[in-house]
Amino acid sequence: MQDAHNGARDDATSDALGRIADRFGRFAALDGQDDPLYAALAEIIGGDAELMAPLLEAPTTQHLPVLLLAALHDRILAGEPHPLAAYYASRAHAGGHRAPDADLPALLRDFMRREDAALRALTRSRTTQTNETGRCAVLRPALQALAHRLGGSAEAPVEFALFDFGCSAGLNLGVDRYAYDDGVETVPGATPDAPLIRTQWRGERPTALLGDPAWRAEHRMGVDLQPVQPDDEIATRWLRACLWPGDAARRERLDRALADARRHPVSLLRTEDGLSELERWIATLPEGVTPVIGNVWVLAYFEPQALRAHVERVGRLVRERGLAWISGEVGKLAPLPDLPPAPKGESPASTTLWTLQWRDRSGTVRTEPLAWSHAHGRWVEWLDPARAA
Repeated sequence: MQDAHNGARDDATSDALGRIADRFGRFAALDGQDDPLYAALAEIIGGDAELMAPLLEAPTTQHLPVLLLAALHDRILAGEPHPLAAYYASRAHAGGHRAPDADLPALLRDFMRREDAALRALTRSRTTQTNETGRCAVLRPALQALAHRLGGSAEAPVEFALFDFGCSAGLNLGVDRYAYDDGVETVPGATPDAPLIRTQWRGERPTALLGDPAWRAEHRMGVDLQPVQPDDEIATRWLRACLWPGDAARRERLDRALADARRHPVSLLRTEDGLSELERWIATLPEGVTPVIGNVWVLAYFEPQALRAHVERVGRLVRERGLAWISGEVGKLAPLPDLPPAPKGESPASTTLWTLQWRDRSGTVRTEPLAWSHAHGRWVEWLDPARAA
């Protein structure tokens, strides 16, 4: 009986490693192409069960290449002395400019064996949290679109209360304080050292949504399974570890956003039931304030049944409490019966579809697509040019 039990467990482990290997293979071939080091690491790890094994410590929804790569990056950023650090541009003082070469597989295996306990602890206790402020390039016009639908203007802005679901360090709650450059216009931030969010428009640029804000927000809050306090050195190192080591611009933007968040602290709550916290928070808001929940690349971590319950519950709050919902997720997770065509050359499985659900002034609940964008906001294709004009 014990042998049968062990055999079933071994089969389950083998199946899990097979799925993880497939994900590493896809990552190396597709997503990882933005960073030569990560593409090379993914190819090596995906071919070695021992190197993939730390991911088995994580929940199945976190059996993701980016989680293990982030755990590796965290150990590098922690300053662990090892020749592997020379491949990481984020450790420029340790070399940081060595391109993937024939020595990389052996050095990676040696480092991962030395750091096995620490890597397993990280994959067991952490989740992927990039807190990508580049997505504010789309969140900003999405909030403006909502404000216009509610009758707001620059002269008479509507009052929002911003609620970040899956907030990490809550950095996207600073959306109205950041600087923006869309290739046509540069908008200064609230301070000279505000993070600069760059993007490019594909297709028609919705100029009416890019002027002075038709909204303002005095109330902001975030919830997360593992919120990150902006002044927590270890936790914010994990945010840096979740960035890809070759992307210096994102590192600088993150550091500026963290500094901004430290100057403008908000309540970030640890909870497994964020919508209950939202309901309690809505009850405390002044009359006339529209609560707005936002989520970006969060719903993919839900199991199917939990996702259905979440969408239904948010919809009820829209109907009954006047909540507005801005969602930025892969196409299949959008709260729409039919998807708009994805941009040419892009896949709805890896591109972000932004949607808006709100209750209009007649009391009717409306849901519509707003935009497609790059996962990190590097480009935006607006889907509503007529109403944005």
